[in-house]
Amino acid sequence: MTLPPATPLPLTPVEARVLATLMEKARTVPDSYPLSLNALLLGCNQKTTREPVMNLSEADVADAINTLKEKTLVREASGSRVARFEHNFQRGIGVPEQSAVLLGVLMLRGPQTAAELRLNTERWYKFADVSSVEGFLEELQDRSIEKGGALVVKLAKAPGAREQRWAHLLCGPVDMAPMAALRSLDRDSGVDTGERIERLEAEVAALRETVQRLCAELGVEMH
Repeated sequence: MTLPPATPLPLTPVEARVLATLMEKARTVPDSYPLSLNALLLGCNQKTTREPVMNLSEADVADAINTLKEKTLVREASGSRVARFEHNFQRGIGVPEQSAVLLGVLMLRGPQTAAELRLNTERWYKFADVSSVEGFLEELQDRSIEKGGALVVKLAKAPGAREQRWAHLLCGPVDMAPMAALRSLDRDSGVDTGERIERLEAEVAALRETVQRLCAELGVEMH
């Protein structure tokens, strides 16, 4: 039995952004796909649905395309006078469609919970429920060494968070230091995150009551 080739990783953050942008546009604007270099640059530098927001140059994107082509994750489309590019992620990495979708959105938007991923992948693929998303994430986390190893990791629960978030490993191990610093700050403050949230909610309720009273005194309807 022939084993699949090792995954050509890790990617740089710029390569991940270029690759994920191609994956996104292939599904959300198929009439404009494959993408020209200029269209790809605009997609990479979008201010919405991107975490982090980047300000890449044309040279940055062109360099990333060249390295991704070497890794067989991007290829140049034929039959066009202007160079256009398309991704080869699913076959290049060796994952099913649903897993490719989850990895693409994680590359574009950063760590997310399974529920957030289900919502954010709706334009790419409609998962039946959150359990389905979790199932594919767990498969990616348990991926065998022979196939290249894990492609996602479940992060420790953030202070005040109800659910744990997932992060991709396509750019290498995730830096846990910021999360640890948040937990340490939460402990050192001596105030529980839930307690702080309750305090803020109480302050908002008090402000709303004040506004309602002022509106009543002035005869103005509150919206």
